Formats: sequence, structure tokens, C-alpha cells
Amino acid sequence: MSGLLEMYEQMAVIRRTEKAAYDLFMTGLVKGTTHLAAGHEAVAVGASAALRPDDYVFATYRGHHHAMARGATAEECLAELMSRATGICKAKGGSMHLTKADHGMLGSYAIVGAHLPMAVGAAWSARLRGTGQVAVAFFGDGATNIGAFHEALNLAAVWKLPVIFICENNFYMEYTPIGAVTATEHPAAGRAPAYNIPAEIIDGNDVVTVCEAVGRAVKRARSGDGPSVIEAETYRQYGHSRADPAKYRPAEELERWLKRDPIDLARARLETQGITPDEIKEVDERAQQHVDAAVEAARNAPEADPDEATTDVWADGSATWRT
Repeated sequence: MSGLLEMYEQMAVIRRTEKAAYDLFMTGLVKGTTHLAAGHEAVAVGASAALRPDDYVFATYRGHHHAMARGATAEECLAELMSRATGICKAKGGSMHLTKADHGMLGSYAIVGAHLPMAVGAAWSARLRGTGQVAVAFFGDGATNIGAFHEALNLAAVWKLPVIFICENNFYMEYTPIGAVTATEHPAAGRAPAYNIPAEIIDGNDVVTVCEAVGRAVKRARSGDGPSVIEAETYRQYGHSRADPAKYRPAEELERWLKRDPIDLARARLETQGITPDEIKEVDERAQQHVDAAVEAARNAPEADPDEATTDVWADGSATWRT
């Protein structure tokens, strides 16, 4: 019960952080675009709850929730979006490249599907070093039509690597329904059998269901039985990016999914377990206060130092390093 309450609070903080990012974007304090994950929180939080602190996570450009589920703070994420020196990547990554390597969050990637082979490489590294770590790759349904998806699954299966492929199937690849361009009903799980990989289709809006499913896949990976595919069905509550009003989605579809908000589902489950509405309200208020303080701190943080732009990248000092 306490574990569910902790996951609920984590989702509440993530939701409010993304709302703050939206508001800051609309006032011009966040440059570029953002890809919000409101509605996806249960996938990131539930999966992370089943992982060890030293496990590896790779995410997409819609990765605020993954970074925060792995320990990134609201303040350092918002500061990154606002190009502040205190940002998680010192303002070099922005919204689409949140990274916290010391927490196993090995990056968010803007190139669709590019990180799946990286997760396979991380799993291979863990196997060679005998650490017992697993690697997790989160990706959208659209990535299943990318060659890297198939290459990653194939090699992971051949080498029986400790990697878990988690598809956040929100049914749209940008503006196109995934079903309109994909031959199988389940874009990730439906293809896993071709690589002899076990697959599971789950309710991605139920944080407990996600945690349990990932826990099973983690156990399989750590025991040496190889990779798994989990297709978590969920729904983004905003458009693809801040430039997208999402008018292409049927109103009744949106209404149906909003009634299955992952935070509302977790709240209802908490109440069945004896957590009172007042206790939940206290968590919600604490989450809001936390994010409000993060916004204020990020607003007041110094601007990023331009000299930092060439640090911590391959080009920095590479000629010296090679000689």
C-alpha cells in the first residue's frame, strides 16, 4: 500500500511538472518545442518501481516522465527546459535529451528508434561484466516500423540479453493512427514471436499492472532467459508536440481515455486499500508545493554559460585524447 502511495505521488509530481512546462512554454520561458507525456505517467513510474537503481533506462524525446521516474528532480528538468545553468544537462539537452547517467537514465533520444540498439549494447555490457543489471528501452508505437526495432530485437534474442523492450502504444505515430500503417494489430507484441521473444499486452494506465509486468520481465532477464517485449496501451492527453492541437483524434476517443487517467485510476485503487481522500489530498498538495518551488528555483537560476556548450561531448578535446 505504501508503495502505491509513493508511486501515486511520483505521478502527481510528474503531471504537475509537465503542466508547469506547458505554462512556461506558453509564456516564452521554454524555447523550442516540448513533447508532453501527460497520460503516460504510469508506464514510467510503474516500470521504474520494478528496477534496481543501477539498471539502465533509454527513452524517447517524450521522456520527461522517464527521467523523473529514475530520479531527476522537477527543478533540474524545468531548469533544463528554461536553458538555465542548473539544468540536468546544463542547458545542452533541452526537453528532448534529458539524461541522468548516475541514476541509470542514459538519455532521451530524438531519432525514432535509435536508442533500441543502444539498450541492447548496454545489456551486452552488463552480461559481459556479470553485474546482473538489465537495460530497458521505452519507445512509441511508431518506432516498431523502424528497422532499428527489428535489428535490436533480433540481436537481443540471438544473444539472450537482459533487455526489456517497453512500447508505449498511444495509438498514434505523430498524427497518423498506428493501425492505418501497420499490418499487425499490436505493433510491438504482435511482432515479438517472429524473434522468439515472449510478449505481453498490458493496461499502461494502471501503474500496478505495469509494475507487475515489468517485474516479471526483469526476473526473466536477470535469470538469463533473455529479452521480453511489453506493449503498454496508453494515451497522450496533449498533441504530439506543443505545435499540435490534435484535432485528428475523435472527440469520443479522447473522452474515453481521459476517463481512464492513470492518476485517477491510482487514486481509486488507493481508496479501495483504505487510504482516505484527505490523505490523498495531502499528497496532491505536497506535489504542487514541490513543483511550485521547482518553478521558482528554475526561474531564478543563472543563465547557462556558453562555455559549457563544448564540454562533455565527443568533440571536446578529442584530438588531444587521440594523441
